Amino acid sequence: MLFKDVIGQQDVKSHLVRMVGQNRLSHALLMLGPEGAGVLPMALALAQYMTCERVRERIPGAQAHKVEAPSLFGPSPDPNAASSGELPGDACGICPSCQKAGQLIHPDIHFSYPVIPKKAGDKPVSGDYASAWRDFIRQTPYGNAYDWLQSIGAENKQGNITAQECGDIIRKLNLKSFESPFKILVLWMPEYLGNEGNKLLKIIEEPPAGTLFILVAEQETLILPTVLSRTQLIKVPPLSVAEITEGLVDRAGLDSPKARLIASISEGNFREALLQLQHAEDDWQSLLREWLNAVLKNGPVAQVKWVEAVSKLGREKQKQFLRYFNHLLEMAIRLDCMEGMAAQLPEAEKDFALRLNKIAGREQQEAILQLLDEAAYFIERNANAKMLFHALSLKLYHIIANKSLILTN
Repeated sequence: MLFKDVIGQQDVKSHLVRMVGQNRLSHALLMLGPEGAGVLPMALALAQYMTCERVRERIPGAQAHKVEAPSLFGPSPDPNAASSGELPGDACGICPSCQKAGQLIHPDIHFSYPVIPKKAGDKPVSGDYASAWRDFIRQTPYGNAYDWLQSIGAENKQGNITAQECGDIIRKLNLKSFESPFKILVLWMPEYLGNEGNKLLKIIEEPPAGTLFILVAEQETLILPTVLSRTQLIKVPPLSVAEITEGLVDRAGLDSPKARLIASISEGNFREALLQLQHAEDDWQSLLREWLNAVLKNGPVAQVKWVEAVSKLGREKQKQFLRYFNHLLEMAIRLDCMEGMAAQLPEAEKDFALRLNKIAGREQQEAILQLLDEAAYFIERNANAKMLFHALSLKLYHIIANKSLILTN
């Protein structure tokens, strides 16, 4: 994967290139960022960058490993591109090393990730799932651990990076590199390392020459402190609305207004934007209008009918709907306190947001936002949809009609 294939994050890309060029890259990096920010694609792009034949001839100290023999896998790199000077901003994408790294088959780039036993008593390692891993990266590079585990049939099984995997990492990194001056390990989701991760401490602290660890994580607090303290932190921020919009226009062929609407609801998460795209034709606004009318005007019978309908949507659609309501409330609050905001909203959204401002004040809107966040949390944990939306309807009524905030606690 090339840096240009990673959506947005230009500051992080430039920072990594500068660190490589100035020889300030630690042998153990922790690339940390929220879900959907592109941390794994960024790590893959860095690994390809470090092994690219046209780049590594300009990396300080890497020229000593230069391979002079012609390659069997493709054209030799252009000698004119190997002159000393400033590092290029990206891998070339055409040299034999880039070709192999792009297909995730470079012999000096190793991967480690959570896995499950295929049958009782198995002691799995990442290599057992190498083919599935390559498919996952090709199809869902912005996927999360849940997506990965479901793709290998985990269902309700807990994924782990096992003690056997740690031993396999140590074995592979103690081998001599095949083609590159670097041996690179991309360890995805170190949060899944239990105490067995302490087996890696010595090799992380005193690695063989030319070894680079790239740990890719979402939650710093779940990483073993002993591992965390031995890494150089690279923070990857959430994507901006403009970056997600551009990504959806370029990769999904959306028109700009629809892409911007999805991006504004996605909260910096490109995975979430792609999920939203699957439901882009759903009319969340009509569903929300029905709900508010049932809660505030039409009475219990209409509420029961609405809850019956929404409980059949499925968990993902229910979360999308709640997120859309959350988005409209945020727009309503901004309209109320930011001048010029109205001009930036589509007409239908602006009209709905203005109506929300009429039926609920700022405190009520903030209380509803809290309710929606809690409801999404419970849906992710398989709460009973009928019970949840019945309770949510009652609380919503008391907040709006009675101006009561007590039930939100």
